[in-house]
Amino acid sequence: MRQALDLASGARAGGDVPIGALVISAEGAVVGRGSNVREVLHDPTGHAEVVALREAGAALGAWRLEGCTLVVTLEPCAMCAGAAVLARVARIVFGAWDPKAGACGSVWDLPRDRRALHSPEVVGGVFEAECAAALVDFFGPHRGS
Repeated sequence: MRQALDLASGARAGGDVPIGALVISAEGAVVGRGSNVREVLHDPTGHAEVVALREAGAALGAWRLEGCTLVVTLEPCAMCAGAAVLARVARIVFGAWDPKAGACGSVWDLPRDRRALHSPEVVGGVFEAECAAALVDFFGPHRGS
């Protein structure tokens, strides 16, 4: 998660929401890294998780990321949770919960939906305070707090 937080800092430097993600292989190697690039690339799908999943697929030469773990600083949204399920990751580990758009237990629970084609393990709240602080620090000036 510390590496994901470092990636989140890079996103913030580019003007994006500070979210970072990693994909870790079954052997424990980092095979994908990502941070939000929506602002930099003008890409609505430029979420950290999607960037990391794409990089992992390229590194492994497969779209099925079986045995891999997606680590992300914020609970994935519906798009990112869906992408992780479709990529067949074994688990999703995230830091801060997202009560507005989270799709791994907060607002929706796509990975554990009984209709899902694949059901990864979900672990939330890892380094939760640090991950939440990065977001509060970013959004505070934008919201007048």
